[in-house]
Amino acid sequence: MNRPAVSGLLPVLFALAAFPCLGPCLGQEAKPPAAEKPKEPSEEGYPVADTLVVSKCGGCHAKDEKGNLTRISWERTTPEGWQQAIKRMVRLHGVELTPEEARQIVRYLSNRHGLAPEEARPVMYVAERRMIDETVPDESLKEACVICHSAGRPMSWRRSREEWDLLLNMHIGYFPVAEFQGFRRFPRRQNAPPQPPGTDTRHPGDKAVDFLTKSYPLRTPEWSAWLAGMRAGKLAGRWLLTGAQPGPGRVVGEVEIEATAQPDEFVTTTRLTWLKDGRTVTGKGRAIVYTGYAWRGRIEGVDGGTEPGNLKEARQVMMVSRDQSQIEGRWFWGGYDEFGIDVTLRRAGNDPVLFGVDRTALRAGAAGQRVRIHGSNLPSDVKADEIEFGSGITVKRVLADPAPSAGGLAVEVDVAAGAIPGKRDLAVRRHALTGALAVYDKIDYLKVTPEAAMARLGGTTHPKGYQQFEAIACTRGPDNKIQTADDIELGPVEDIHWSIEEFLAVYGDDDKEFVGSLSQGGLFTPAREGPNPQRKFSRNNYGDVWVVATWRPAGGEAARDGKPATGRAHLVVTIPLYVRWDQPEVAQ
Repeated sequence: MNRPAVSGLLPVLFALAAFPCLGPCLGQEAKPPAAEKPKEPSEEGYPVADTLVVSKCGGCHAKDEKGNLTRISWERTTPEGWQQAIKRMVRLHGVELTPEEARQIVRYLSNRHGLAPEEARPVMYVAERRMIDETVPDESLKEACVICHSAGRPMSWRRSREEWDLLLNMHIGYFPVAEFQGFRRFPRRQNAPPQPPGTDTRHPGDKAVDFLTKSYPLRTPEWSAWLAGMRAGKLAGRWLLTGAQPGPGRVVGEVEIEATAQPDEFVTTTRLTWLKDGRTVTGKGRAIVYTGYAWRGRIEGVDGGTEPGNLKEARQVMMVSRDQSQIEGRWFWGGYDEFGIDVTLRRAGNDPVLFGVDRTALRAGAAGQRVRIHGSNLPSDVKADEIEFGSGITVKRVLADPAPSAGGLAVEVDVAAGAIPGKRDLAVRRHALTGALAVYDKIDYLKVTPEAAMARLGGTTHPKGYQQFEAIACTRGPDNKIQTADDIELGPVEDIHWSIEEFLAVYGDDDKEFVGSLSQGGLFTPAREGPNPQRKFSRNNYGDVWVVATWRPAGGEAARDGKPATGRAHLVVTIPLYVRWDQPEVAQ
């Protein structure tokens, strides 16, 4: 992308504009320049056959003799990517669409110009609205792209070389500051030392385009195979749900999926139970499955109360497995989609299925520990010797199930003092569940998750952005050292004392007094946005702090060396998101 310098042309252009006769006086004919013949694409595009797409988009995106529409036929992306493109066309170019027409266009483009499951899975966190510490695959993306948005956004697209070039130019047109903020380097000073031999002196934008062209090309074997074999989802029926929500904990339930007149649209009835407190809720939902696997839906009417973070209406982003036996992803809600449940759905049949257990760990040397096994179609006549947790754990008896209608078993187990620490599988007759729980002797330390987090001030004109923390108990592994790769995670710990400590960044730091409050359930609630006259210089209530979890052993529990186990996470509390480039009103 060598762009010609324009500074030297400015005087000439100004003269020609100010004095129209100057051109003829210089011996030039006053005639329009000949139109340049468009360059042939470097590769074949994907023709657009849908009449609605052609009628709504063909006015600007010219159609060729092969049925290709400019730009569109040389791009592929997720449903969210096409939604974003349609919003831009509506806002900037006056495209008029009804909601149903917009959905139909997104459906067609996702199905015929989408991503294969193997291409979509690495960037699912974007659609799932996860706040993660993402891995950026190339340094040029850090310099050219991540200065403004996540690397997952360009990684969610597949384009031809020409389209990646045009994407860069589009950014310069819409956001001129991007050219010298990220795409181009400033010239080296004259007395700068010479660079080492072989140094790539191209601009970051040029290097990023090269990387994207090679790593995320238009045509791939994965997409060709998926496009050839893509089929409509046969998903109607009863599905068993297991999941986890940070804070409230493990969730089990059922989802009844019903087909509609549209082969890729479904309605759902969902029943959820939180194992920690036994809370049960029911909700109704609708969903579209794009590209044969991309579940996008909403669930409404699931009301768990009025406290922040309770599920009332949620968006669903999930992926259907190739054999259509499993669906997994995230359901999320909140002002910034900060609350969510990681879920897995499995088809229900007549065979017994194990969901999981109501606890994540068993302590070595303790007798009479109770475990409730959750599942479906579990035998009612199972005996104690038909249930196994591995060596060192003895199932003493099967108890009367406190909730027999939920389809589970309750057992009492003894764990030998010398039981080997580590993850254990659960087996009920011939049916097994891998890594059902862990065995431990002592808790060495706590891991607070997320380890790096962000919350947003709000409550005046913008919503608050909450942050839920969990304290995960950990014990040292076989190497007998803590904070190493073989350490064993025992799951979330209850009876945690939560506190906030100052993260010392400047002299006289007082952030912990103003940023917000932390409940004893690990939920951080930020303060209000806007200037605070109680702070020095009437600053906003922003700042950064440590979130600290402390666990003191009680009731026979033990911590290493008899000391409390602790852990902490870094929390940044910042201002509201005043501008959103991708408003959610058109999204599914």
